[in-house]
Amino acid sequence: MAKIYSFDEIENIPKGAVLAYGHFTTIHAGHIRYLKYAKELGSHLTVALLNDQLNQTKNGRYAFNQLERAEALNLLSISDSILLMKDDDLESVTEKLNPKTLILGKEFENTSDENIVNAINIQKSNKREVQFHAGDIHYANADLLINSESELSLSRRKLFRETCNREGIKYEKLLEFIDSWNNTHLLVIGDTIVDQYAACEPIGLSAEAPVVVVKELKQRDFIGGAAIVASHIRSLGAKCTFLSVTGKDDVAKIVSKELDKRDIKFHLLADDSRPTTFKKRYLVENQKLFRVSRLEDHKIDSEIENKLINLLHELAPSTNGIVISDFVYGVLTEKIIDEIISLSKQHNLMVFGDLQCSSQVGDITKFKGFSLLCPNERESRLALRDHESGLEKLSQKLISITSTDRLVMKLGPDGFIVYDTTAGKIKTQSFPALSVNPLDVAGAGDSLLAAMATGLSSGQSMISSAAIACCMASIAVETMGNSPISKTTLLLKLTDVFKT
Repeated sequence: MAKIYSFDEIENIPKGAVLAYGHFTTIHAGHIRYLKYAKELGSHLTVALLNDQLNQTKNGRYAFNQLERAEALNLLSISDSILLMKDDDLESVTEKLNPKTLILGKEFENTSDENIVNAINIQKSNKREVQFHAGDIHYANADLLINSESELSLSRRKLFRETCNREGIKYEKLLEFIDSWNNTHLLVIGDTIVDQYAACEPIGLSAEAPVVVVKELKQRDFIGGAAIVASHIRSLGAKCTFLSVTGKDDVAKIVSKELDKRDIKFHLLADDSRPTTFKKRYLVENQKLFRVSRLEDHKIDSEIENKLINLLHELAPSTNGIVISDFVYGVLTEKIIDEIISLSKQHNLMVFGDLQCSSQVGDITKFKGFSLLCPNERESRLALRDHESGLEKLSQKLISITSTDRLVMKLGPDGFIVYDTTAGKIKTQSFPALSVNPLDVAGAGDSLLAAMATGLSSGQSMISSAAIACCMASIAVETMGNSPISKTTLLLKLTDVFKT
């Protein structure tokens, strides 16, 4: 554990070490990447931590006090010493500590802040190193190489509970929120997908070519895409109406049958020019071998587009919000998105959006003025053409460009960070991924979107909705295939995470 020093004790901190700097209002994956990189630059890492006044007024965020932030940094076990700064005087700290390396976030690379510029100049004049780094970007982690699964699980649950405690989130209150969802009605629109999972037995390598040969044993169909978002919402107790486009084929009949079974009102418009999007995954045990997709991703024609718009005008007034689940297969046209925004203003509706582009190309910035956006880091970097900025700067840039009220930045195995601008200030909080060794991550984003949309439409706060969504996503990745998560299952998971 690091030692925490007041500014009056600065002389006791080792000189010539690595010096990092920031406010660290809420510790998230971006900070951890930055600090881990800084730690690799020398044997001793000192973090200079901004005081409370600057953290509150200069950055316009709600803040934990300086000592609480220092203790949170300490729990990471990355830094060797933490300096509680009296003010923003990085120049003075740099003079006193003579760091071998001063490492700053990428956002400071072209700063005009005189205090930081002077600190950089001190380093350069003494021929000492200055680095600007956001931490190495990655979309997976290697925690299981260092800790056991049970240790990681306990650590993440503890982190989740500490987050809830800091935010004043009570277990009993979350249960009350979930019980109130029966009064909520959401309209979901987006691409329909049927996912087929084929369980296989490995036979060996082909004698004709270096190809793995498997024997197909059993297969099962799951409705996915926007259809599973609608299914989650209904299964959680809220009412749901679903709009989408399918082909004129047997796969579309599978979708209709499942939606009927799940008590979801739906309007599926048939398009002769495309098949219903169908993805088949081949598995041996729990390991996916490869996927074959049958789809067309051209934009729907104007006739179908106008039919969808007419249905939106008919259905939207009786709902609390509209959920857009865009897999970039041509259903969500620019005209339809514009109509949704217009309807939301006319009827005072919330609009929630997610755009997923695992194998296709999409741009989350086409969603402007939404109540909530839920991109992952990779999608955000592709849309903004930014592969260097830290997570904080990346998220702030996306909020600015899209004018979204709220943002969930999904980080895969590192959980997610939520941003809420509705109080006039940006409130931010990170949540861990509760599932350490997920079985199937394909439906995590869909379940998170469903929980966030249902919670916010029911009048819950962003942070309370995010706590529930965190548990929801952990359930989704623990089973193979995309099945709707029931209210009972969610309540059991909440009890498990809070009470064990």
